Amino acid sequence: MYNSEIPTRAELPSTAQLIKSTIIAFTIAIVLLFTVVLPAEHAIDPTGIGQMLKLTEMGEIKKQLAAEAEADRKMDQQTQPEKKSGLGWFVASLFISSAQAQELKVAQAASRSDEITISLKPGEGVEYKMSMKKGAKVNYAWDVTSGKVNYDMHGTPGSGKEQSYKKDRGVAGDTGILEAKFDGTHGWFWRNRDKETVTIKLKVNGDYIDLKKV
Repeated sequence: MYNSEIPTRAELPSTAQLIKSTIIAFTIAIVLLFTVVLPAEHAIDPTGIGQMLKLTEMGEIKKQLAAEAEADRKMDQQTQPEKKSGLGWFVASLFISSAQAQELKVAQAASRSDEITISLKPGEGVEYKMSMKKGAKVNYAWDVTSGKVNYDMHGTPGSGKEQSYKKDRGVAGDTGILEAKFDGTHGWFWRNRDKETVTIKLKVNGDYIDLKKV
């Protein structure tokens, strides 16, 4: 009924052969752990092979990105504005005259421009943001003198979660148009990962209320 033949005892691997295969597999796993996995994932390279294969650099990048993400998260928690109670905001609004409200409206709609120069030491980070209304647009251009930086262009609403528009690492500049997706503050966070001090020159022009260092 069945064409396949049952292997004889002589054809089956012996206990010694099974143990040998297990030891070989375990040895290969250990070698891969120290030469590939640890360098590529954690930048740990006890053998030096990871450096030769450029896997250690990959692990260092992963650690750096993870550290920057954690630093940004902590910075977010420290810079979140206090939530205003509905009653307190209502009472405060009673003291704003119609003339003041009109002046604020004109200031928000006016187009302005700024140009700033920022110096960052190795490992230092800085954040600049503009107060903008939803739909407002700003033309921007920034470049780095004598180096490169990591950056995150993002926006933060009055209450809610920060939203990233664009980010990159190891770049010497960027240009474009920043369009606010909501009322709030919008801008850039830069960090210098070079070994030398770098200078960032930022130029902005468009519909924003102010530009401040956070």
